[in-house]
Amino acid sequence: MPKRAVMTDQAAPHGGPYSHAVVAGDTIYLAGAVPALPDGTRVTGSFTEQAHAAFRNLAAVAEAAGSSLDQAVRVGVYLRDFADFAELNEVYKQYIKGDNLPVRTTLPVPLVGFDIEIDAILYTGA
Repeated sequence: MPKRAVMTDQAAPHGGPYSHAVVAGDTIYLAGAVPALPDGTRVTGSFTEQAHAAFRNLAAVAEAAGSSLDQAVRVGVYLRDFADFAELNEVYKQYIKGDNLPVRTTLPVPLVGFDIEIDAILYTGA
C-alpha cells in the first residue's frame, strides 16, 4: 500500500520540507507540532499555553489524516526545560485519554523560540 502525505491549514505551518503527517497502511506518523497558530504566529507565554497550542496542532493534524489522538500508540515530547515535566503531565491528560494509553518518551532538548514540541504515531487498524 503506498504512503500518503497529509498537509492541513488547520495546524501551524510545517517548518521545512516535510509533511504534517504520513499515512502508511494502518499507521499514521505525525511530525513534530510546536506552539504556533495556523497562521504561523508563535504562541508565547506560559508553558501551559504553549503546551495546549502544540497539542491542538497535533490533534488537528491527526484529524486531517482521518484519525485522532485516541489512536496514539507512541507520543514523543521534547521539552526545553525538564522542570516543566509535571505541568506537561497535567496538559497531556487533557489530550491523551483512555485506558489504553500510548507509550511516551519525554526528553529535554535545546529548543529555540518555544518550550515544547510533540510528535506521535497513530495506529488505525483493528
